[in-house]
Amino acid sequence: MNRTFTRKGAETRHRIVEGAAAEIRERGVAATTLDDVRARTGTSKSQLFHYFPDGKDELLLAVARYEADRVIADQQPQLGDLTSWPAWSAWRDRVVARYLGQGMECPLNGLVAQLGRTTPGARAVVTELLGRWQAELGTGIRHMQRIGEVDPGLDADQAAAALLAGIQGGVLVMLATGRIGHLEAALDVGIGNLRAPRSG
Repeated sequence: MNRTFTRKGAETRHRIVEGAAAEIRERGVAATTLDDVRARTGTSKSQLFHYFPDGKDELLLAVARYEADRVIADQQPQLGDLTSWPAWSAWRDRVVARYLGQGMECPLNGLVAQLGRTTPGARAVVTELLGRWQAELGTGIRHMQRIGEVDPGLDADQAAAALLAGIQGGVLVMLATGRIGHLEAALDVGIGNLRAPRSG
């Protein structure tokens, strides 16, 4: 549901989402209640339901969008500046640092699981996130093609999709085992494949 708020209303809603996100990061999705969010953000019950009339699921979906935005924001400015091999290396290190800092809990994964992965809202959040991420990678690959560092015959969108799939697999292994090595390998091999000898 798209509703228009005043600037103050939008700021209040954002403050509630930020507070809910912080609460979920500390407690986990299942353990976080609306009362916890109200206490943390200093909002009344009527205020909370004014901004989220459908209750907890609507708030969780808003938090999922917030966390998805953070996935992209946490990779900047490196993700938006993939213009040289040192820049790609800096982005690679940024991704590894982000997931090391996150640890064994993935707020977005927990939120999507709580909402139900097949629900339209949760699916839209994940689809939009992956689409934005893949587009940024594709832009970087096309830049490297223009400056002669990547084979111009390479399908940039397909290469970006493969690199992103490798990252997601590495993250899942990390969440299951606590080991970052698979994510590092996915990044290193994915970037290395871009640097493979050019045709012609």
